[in-house]
Amino acid sequence: MIGAGPTDAVQELLELPRSERREALEELVVEEFRTRLLMDDSEELPVTTSFFDLGCTSLVIADVKEELESTLGCAISANVLFNRPTIEQLVMYLADDVLRLSAS
Repeated sequence: MIGAGPTDAVQELLELPRSERREALEELVVEEFRTRLLMDDSEELPVTTSFFDLGCTSLVIADVKEELESTLGCAISANVLFNRPTIEQLVMYLADDVLRLSAS
């Protein structure tokens, strides 16, 4: 992670039992995509569908990346968003490789 310490969002994730952290992170990521795609809570956002099939443009993906970096206090490689182009894959990357939620 970058910065002096965990952000409030990361601290909240770390305070959860390990078994609940990934799901909470997924909710955070899904909410960011919902916001950018102008979706409301009643609309389903499939986490296994490609970002582009969801209607995201490169600009939307860049905006989501920037907001997640700010919220989570970490750098996210742009390559990851194209090599792991679903919310499910992005969450797995963030949880395991960036935030190491299962190791904390």
